[in-house]
Amino acid sequence: MSEDNTSSTRLNKFISDTGICSRREADRLIEAGKVTVNGVIATLGMRATEADEVTVNGKSITKKEEPIYIAFNKPVGITCTTDLAERNNIIAYINFPKRIFPIGRLDNPSEGLIFLTNDGNIVNKILRAGNNHEKEYVVTVNKPVTPDFIQRMSNGIPILDTVTQKCIVTKESTYVFKITLTQGLNRQIRRMCDYLEFGVVKLKRVRIMNIRLGNLKSGEWRYLSEPEMAEINRLVADSVKTEEASRIKKNNL
Repeated sequence: MSEDNTSSTRLNKFISDTGICSRREADRLIEAGKVTVNGVIATLGMRATEADEVTVNGKSITKKEEPIYIAFNKPVGITCTTDLAERNNIIAYINFPKRIFPIGRLDNPSEGLIFLTNDGNIVNKILRAGNNHEKEYVVTVNKPVTPDFIQRMSNGIPILDTVTQKCIVTKESTYVFKITLTQGLNRQIRRMCDYLEFGVVKLKRVRIMNIRLGNLKSGEWRYLSEPEMAEINRLVADSVKTEEASRIKKNNL
């Protein structure tokens, strides 16, 4: 139960705002011990926020926010942070009317698909390193892509005191390759290329799990559809939430 008067509401008003009774009747219910806030019997003058679980006569009256799931084509230069003090942060850029946060990261010079949501449960399931959810990238480098480069990138590169997991890498054109990862080491693709003495000129994420960037233009976002979310939920249904699945730190790519 909140002590922050700037973001909370007096409990009698909180109850009356739901339309179930007047403020005066809400006070009577509170005095009668019929109201709880987060499982604690309420008292007159108490305050509450939407984050608190409020019950009246044993029934929850707290409004649950509808889940929001967004696919965003992040431009180069936008930082994946909820810190509004950070210049060019993703939240200020999108300027969505409700609180949302990014699922994972794309570093500042990278672009492409990233999810944003208000659903913390699905964040954990998608990000856990042990869950092997695919992410696909199109990468432009500063030298011609060779068969040796493809073979070595595919079979594991020693970076960050480990060897990257085997992955699918295909040549798209002279300077462009596509790579599909289920791993998310810190700036992994850039470090892998650097180890092989290739510089990344452009890095674009084009797919996360079953969601493709498609025709979504840079800087634009869209809601994920119900069928898309149904498939995501199917894919994460068996996702572990334990720390065991987080042995590999999720960070920038």
